[in-house]
Amino acid sequence: MEVLGACPLDCPDACSWVVTVRDGVAVRLRGNKEHPVTRGALCVKVNRYLEQVDSPERIRYPMRRVGRKGEGRFERISWDEALEEISQRLTGVIAEHGGEAIWPFHGTGSLGYLQGQEGYAGRRFFNVLGASLHKVTICSIAGNAGLKYTLGTSGGMDPEDFAKSRLILLWGTNPMTSGHHLWKFIQDSGAYTVSIDPVRTKTSDRCDEHLAPLPGTDAALALGLLNVIVSMGAEDLAYLAEHTVGWPEFRERIAEYTPERVAEITGLPVERIVALGERIARTRPTAIRASQGMQRHAGGGMALRVLACLPGVTGDWAIPGGGLHYSTSGHFRLDNAELLRMDLLPQPVRTLSMTRMGEALLATDDPPVKALFVIAANPVGSNPDQARVIEGLAREDLFTVVMEHFATDTVDYADIVLPATMQPEHLDVLAGYGHLYLVWNDPAVAPPGECLSTTETFRRLARHMGLTEPALYDSDEELANQLLKGHDLDRLRSEGFLKVDPQPVPSGKLQFVSERAERAGHEPLPSYTPPADPGDGLVLISAASHYFLNSTFGANPELRRRAGDSRITIHPDDATALDLADGTPVLVSNERGSFEAVAEVSDRVRPGVAATTKGRWVKFNKGATVNATIAERDADYDGGAVFHDNRVRITVR
Repeated sequence: MEVLGACPLDCPDACSWVVTVRDGVAVRLRGNKEHPVTRGALCVKVNRYLEQVDSPERIRYPMRRVGRKGEGRFERISWDEALEEISQRLTGVIAEHGGEAIWPFHGTGSLGYLQGQEGYAGRRFFNVLGASLHKVTICSIAGNAGLKYTLGTSGGMDPEDFAKSRLILLWGTNPMTSGHHLWKFIQDSGAYTVSIDPVRTKTSDRCDEHLAPLPGTDAALALGLLNVIVSMGAEDLAYLAEHTVGWPEFRERIAEYTPERVAEITGLPVERIVALGERIARTRPTAIRASQGMQRHAGGGMALRVLACLPGVTGDWAIPGGGLHYSTSGHFRLDNAELLRMDLLPQPVRTLSMTRMGEALLATDDPPVKALFVIAANPVGSNPDQARVIEGLAREDLFTVVMEHFATDTVDYADIVLPATMQPEHLDVLAGYGHLYLVWNDPAVAPPGECLSTTETFRRLARHMGLTEPALYDSDEELANQLLKGHDLDRLRSEGFLKVDPQPVPSGKLQFVSERAERAGHEPLPSYTPPADPGDGLVLISAASHYFLNSTFGANPELRRRAGDSRITIHPDDATALDLADGTPVLVSNERGSFEAVAEVSDRVRPGVAATTKGRWVKFNKGATVNATIAERDADYDGGAVFHDNRVRITVR
């Protein structure tokens, strides 16, 4: 038997897959050949997904902590015992501190609308309790906000249209590691490709050209390229007149960013800036792919604002194969309001930021956070300021429930651990943020042990607490029907995927000058915001690993073997100045914390920059990872994270 499903992981490709089942056991997993983006191929990580599903290390039963927080010692208990303890503790917290003292902490371990972060699984339950809201600031939020100020939407171009491009700028993105299906459309195009990245990545190696600006200077580079274009008289005057607002003001701003000034800011040679600007000026259509990494710094939202302006000046937004792709999530018309049911909140409540977790858990707010529900997340491994997050989770007065598949670093700090189903074991709906397809996931096999889906867990918990709101007991099928109102649900279920139509710019015009940005207290005109880390040393980039996906797969033995020991790549000039040789054990540190690594001396990074990868677990990395050095500090827009706005010192250990 073959069952259609979808990858739930935090990747733009949201692959459609096929699970082969024999005698109730999933024996094969392959990409769906019929899906126009998946085209039958999965990534090196997800090819091992069934190993995760069948792993002997998987959590199969509810557990209660018996040791100190952080020790990871638990005893097996029944579901009734787990539900009773959770019910009593939540009831007690609400009685003493109110519902806002409960924090449902959603991660991106699943992007499912029913079981994962996209639908804030369990939000109806937490609304009835009056719990605090959770804001997912770890990923793309600053860039989304920036695009909305320019375009009114974060949707951007259809990624399949890259096949029609003649020039492609891969700006701060490494699709060969993170979202490799886009590369097929790039290959189909035959376009000249330029990688813009402080690190020479696997993708850079396949491009025609690589530019390595200093991290966080992307907006300045884009303005410098626009300066070249306008100096050549290559702006599309007809498009500017008919489809944009504020061009005269923006043109003055562009004039401020001469190639010479931009060279000083970015660390790039003037001639490289001029040459790329001239290439863009004479090549239609030009497309830009920018991903989440490039906006994880102080000026990340502004950087996306400026990048979205570039195809407005050249008129590429009007040409198939032209424009910018960041995240297609803005194109999906799903009934999130019906799914979330925010009307069930008895009163307005506060919002807690995902990437300010340490701060929130250690704060003396009224009310303090007294109960934490961690769903599809591993904040010890994934959040900034690792030491503060651990300190907060170690509070004995904090009641923590973790719903998980494996004994992550965060599980070690739980009071109750609940066994969660994995993707082949439950119903879910996915929407790609790297394409325009809804993807359906049917359960293929029964869950092992006593694992329950997120939806079923909250149905049982609501029943155990005696909650009477009917919406808390909707089945998965009913939730899917409510979410997908207006879509062809029968076709989606039978074919496994369904393409949606792109959403137009709401105002119909690109906003060079944004009144919405000004009302929000931001600069109305796109500009350049420099990095903000006040520390000294090298700028540290912690990009995605080829073998982990965030911290998912961080415990997979084979993928850990392939990833090797934690390494930090340093340019030969910096290595000489620091008296470091290739293979030297080093300590990477700043005022926030430190982690151990092995130096790799290579010109794959530019001078002034060091590079490592994220996704490792603390317990497998000598007690700390790169996130020990990263600040709980916000980007310019909407509280986005600043993982790449981070300076460190590197010393021999």
